[in-house]
Amino acid sequence: MSTRLLAALLLLPCLAQAAPALDPAPAELLQRGEYLARAGDCAACHTAPGGQPFAGGLALTTPLGAVYSTNITPDPRTGIGSYSYEDFARALREGVARGGLHLYPAMPYTAYAKIGDADMQALYAYFLRGGVEAVAQANRDSDIPWPLNMRWPLAIWNALFHDDRPFQPNPKQSAAWNRGAYLVQGLAHCGTCHTPRGLAFQEKALDEKGSGYLAGAALGGWYAYNITSDTHAGIGGWSDAELVQYLRSGRLPGKAQAAGPMAEAVEHSFQYLRPDDLQAIANYLRSVRAVGDGERKPRFAWGGPADDVVTLRGEDFDAQTRDDGARLFLGNCASCHGWNGQGTQDAYYPMLSRNTTVGAQQPDNLVQVVLTGVHRESTGQKVFMPGFAGALDDQQIATLVNYLTAQFGNPAVKVDSARVAAIRQP
Repeated sequence: MSTRLLAALLLLPCLAQAAPALDPAPAELLQRGEYLARAGDCAACHTAPGGQPFAGGLALTTPLGAVYSTNITPDPRTGIGSYSYEDFARALREGVARGGLHLYPAMPYTAYAKIGDADMQALYAYFLRGGVEAVAQANRDSDIPWPLNMRWPLAIWNALFHDDRPFQPNPKQSAAWNRGAYLVQGLAHCGTCHTPRGLAFQEKALDEKGSGYLAGAALGGWYAYNITSDTHAGIGGWSDAELVQYLRSGRLPGKAQAAGPMAEAVEHSFQYLRPDDLQAIANYLRSVRAVGDGERKPRFAWGGPADDVVTLRGEDFDAQTRDDGARLFLGNCASCHGWNGQGTQDAYYPMLSRNTTVGAQQPDNLVQVVLTGVHRESTGQKVFMPGFAGALDDQQIATLVNYLTAQFGNPAVKVDSARVAAIRQP
């Protein structure tokens, strides 16, 4: 799966010369390329809000400075219109752009290297032979200062950590398992977010044979959960049908609701995948070696209805009581999620108990949801929850989150105002 913070670090250089237009590709090849581009979630990073498709310009803040996604339309001067197929494949497999510029390894070329030749040809056809409109929009240099922006050390990084070989099917596994492995390890790049990273920012494992693969990782103020087969820490307690439903819609009442980067992956990518591909992904994920975290029950198994707020209903919500968790809940959450936190019957407003975000060991995602809200459109349904970053200060959000985890989630999980401030301003 792709996040904005990672894939936006692909900085393809501005192209100074024009190139002759390529012949349009057959419609069937373009359709296949479009499907694969959705599977790779390319639009999430390379299309800025209100901008032209794939024209780049999305600003991302990193500890070293802001970076901006690049124009990957077929414009020959500002996009990738001068790329040959070999240039295109080298960028995606080796992390080297046309002209020899090394790409930052945060761009998931470590996953895209798995893409097979036929699929790579289809992607090339889609982006450069008629599937994407050319947009003349200049790329913007990153704000990362010299010498931290130098690229030559990336050649050493690649030699140490990168395997540019395409996916090799496992003859001992089924066709469905191999298809799922191909998607998870490659185009869907799930490990980019869900696998822990080492000191050099390398993924600690690239497939199910490595230790810690898909075991969960913090990234950009969010936490990408453990999606190994562990019953408590991972998705071992989910059925195949539940996994498919969640990937397709981003919602699974009584278990999970997608927000942040995962909501983007559902909206831009997973909802468009064929049912058989979603089933193959579920099949593969359930086979990944279980990695536990010592938790005694799954994230979605915590909590129950609240009853302590009954005594507060109808009382004034004045300044002297604004920092009380129950009152913060009543004043900001109960109108949608119910006074007892059990949501609505149609589950549009989800229950707060039996909810992976509220029951997780890491409070970061819950803090993010309270700060920034939820925005997701999938399977014909728009989901919206407002953020409270402008209405509540750091201490109030910490108090509210601690109330939510105590009442509806894992009561051992706590957050303080300093952590909220760090998440609010990464």
